[in-house]
Formats: sequence, structure tokens, C-alpha cells
Amino acid sequence: MAVSPQFHRLALMLGDDGIEALHATDVAIFGLGGVGSWCAESLVRSGIGRITLVDSDTICVTNINRQLQATTKNLGRSKVMEMASRLRDIHPKATIEPIHGVYEASRREEFHLEKFDYVIDAIDSLSHKVDLIMAAHGAGATVYSSMGAGNKMDPSQIRIGSIWASKNCSLAKLVRKKLRERGFTGDCQCVYSLESAQEIRHTSARDGSHKCICADEVRGDDCGDLVAKDWCDSKQEINASVSHIAATFGQFLAGMVVNDVMKKLRA
Repeated sequence: MAVSPQFHRLALMLGDDGIEALHATDVAIFGLGGVGSWCAESLVRSGIGRITLVDSDTICVTNINRQLQATTKNLGRSKVMEMASRLRDIHPKATIEPIHGVYEASRREEFHLEKFDYVIDAIDSLSHKVDLIMAAHGAGATVYSSMGAGNKMDPSQIRIGSIWASKNCSLAKLVRKKLRERGFTGDCQCVYSLESAQEIRHTSARDGSHKCICADEVRGDDCGDLVAKDWCDSKQEINASVSHIAATFGQFLAGMVVNDVMKKLRA
């Protein structure tokens, strides 16, 4: 395969065989929010040849501060469809498969996790996250998982490591607890932060509750034919978030994939 000029700078470091190995790699990203969206773009700019995107949500005005595909012009549209369109523009030869839907245990078999080389978990829901980690591991995929990126400000405290060794992350603690309860004895590399959560200074963008403002901001024709699950209503609280933390988590996850592909190639 001739290396495309758009990957010339990458080929200078990885070689033509490295570019070919990346093009032959199949990755699934579950969750196209602040972490998953940046991971997806970094992977496609690194020459990954096949990417499956999974998310049930539509773009909300509150996503704009941190989610790559979110703009003031596409409110109400599917996150995965908007992301897929962008990725195809970047790397037309890549196969991009968007799935507008929810990963959950009852639908596990629909996703055919055994066909992926890598599964990226960027899901917010604890139950879905734990099930995906276990199912993907059991299917033989390499799983990389994002822990809590919310309420953090300091990118220098972001780390990569085993889920069992992660520290000072409340989400990781809950994930470990649930994995133990379900008898999981495998391992999963994750991205987490050592930083203590920042104090929440404003409980809502509007009314002092956990409810998101997007239901009021996006109505009618803006929503098209898509009906998104109201994740905000199911949360006890909405976490604060900043772009540079979410993006760094996503870039770390993408880097883990690229480095692992190259490690296996050179072994």
C-alpha cells in the first residue's frame, strides 16, 4: 500500500510498514463525548483504517465547551453521525461505521466485540462501562478505558495504568468494586487523574438542579428524527468539565492504541 501524502510526517517516524499496520487496525469507540470525540479524531489522523463509533446522544449546547464535533450549527444532531462525517473528510480511505445507539448488557451481542482489535471505553454510565470492559476483554479485544475526567483542571496529573492500580479517582473506585463483585480477574489499562475533584461552584446552568438546559435550548426541527436518551435526568449531579482535560484523556487513549500497534509490529 502506497503511503498517502497526508501521512508522510507520520511515516517518517513509523515507516511504511507502521502506516500499513495502523491502516489494518480495527477500533471501536464507545461514547463520543468530551473524551471519545478527541480520541476518535486523533486515531483517524494517525491512519487507523477502521473505526466504529457508538453513542446514542444528540448534540447539546452544553457540549460545545469540550466535545470536538459540537458547534452552534449542529445542535440536536446525532453525535456519531456528525463525528463520522468529520472523520471521513479527514481520512476518506478509512472505513467509519457510526452506530446511533446505546451499549448495554441486553444488546451486547449486537456489537460483535470479537471483531475489534481495540475497544475504547469512554462511557459515562457505570453499569454499561463495567459490562463493556468485561465483555470486550472476554471477546479478546484490547480494552482501554477512560475514568473520571470531570471536575479536573490540571493535565499534568493525568496518568495511564491498570484499573487495579489507579488512585484518587472516584469513578475508578466504583469500577473496581463492580468488577470484583462480578468476578472479573483480568486487567484493563485506563486513563485517570490523580487530581482531587474541583469544588462545584454552580449546581446548574440554569435552575439550581441537576437538570441540563438542553431540553429548553434544542427543540422542534433542530432535533430532526432522533430521540436521545435524557442522560442528564438520570444523573445525581452534572460534573463540571474543561476542554483541555477531556481532550488530553482522549489523546492519551489514542496514543495507547498507536503505541501498542507499533509495539506488536516491532516485537
